[in-house]
Amino acid sequence: MLDTTLAHLHAPSEVPPRTHELLIVDDGSKDGTSALALVLAAQHPMTDIRVVTLEKNLGKGGAVRHGMLHARGHRLLMVDADGASRFADLEVLWREMDTLAPGNKPGVVVGSRAHLVKTEAVVKRSFVRNILMYGLHTILRIVGVGHIRDTQCGFKLFTRSAAQKIFPVQHLATWIFDVELLLLAKQLGIPVAEVPIEWREVAGSKLNVVQDSLQMLRDLLVLRGNQLFGRWKVTP
Repeated sequence: MLDTTLAHLHAPSEVPPRTHELLIVDDGSKDGTSALALVLAAQHPMTDIRVVTLEKNLGKGGAVRHGMLHARGHRLLMVDADGASRFADLEVLWREMDTLAPGNKPGVVVGSRAHLVKTEAVVKRSFVRNILMYGLHTILRIVGVGHIRDTQCGFKLFTRSAAQKIFPVQHLATWIFDVELLLLAKQLGIPVAEVPIEWREVAGSKLNVVQDSLQMLRDLLVLRGNQLFGRWKVTP
């Protein structure tokens, strides 16, 4: 993923001139992620690559929140490092953001795999992921973000002004944190657009269909309960 990211960002014939930084957040892993990232940074001295190593695991949501609150760009792309998404699709999100939030007003554009639901890419996807996908969609309609067809794709673009409103009031650190981000955007009156991107299944999923489904339900109940009772307040 890092190689294709750098290749795209350094392709002047395809990408409009813009400055950039890569902020890699290592969520307390023990697989040498930080060391690999530092080697990559040394190999590309002309690219602004920053590596953050968290002392303990915060969960994916916690790691993303940390990165977004410390990123320095006018637009901030949240992207998973597994390479399931094609980084070049950043341009699709970027163009949509130009329309959604001119002048970098608050706005969020999410990459979506919803157009792939009946294609071979998803039909042949793991049974576990498909069960979670359909179960999640049902619950999301109840929670209040059913207008977004794919909340979980790890390819989302935020304007800086949107990120500074959303991430300081994010609470969930588990994998369902994407739902909270989109719900917060809705409550804060921040426009959200969804655009199709290319995506491929990546082997090595750690999802447990029973455990993760129960955790998903618990976290969504905690989220809505705390908001309804005023413990987690959001002020537009």
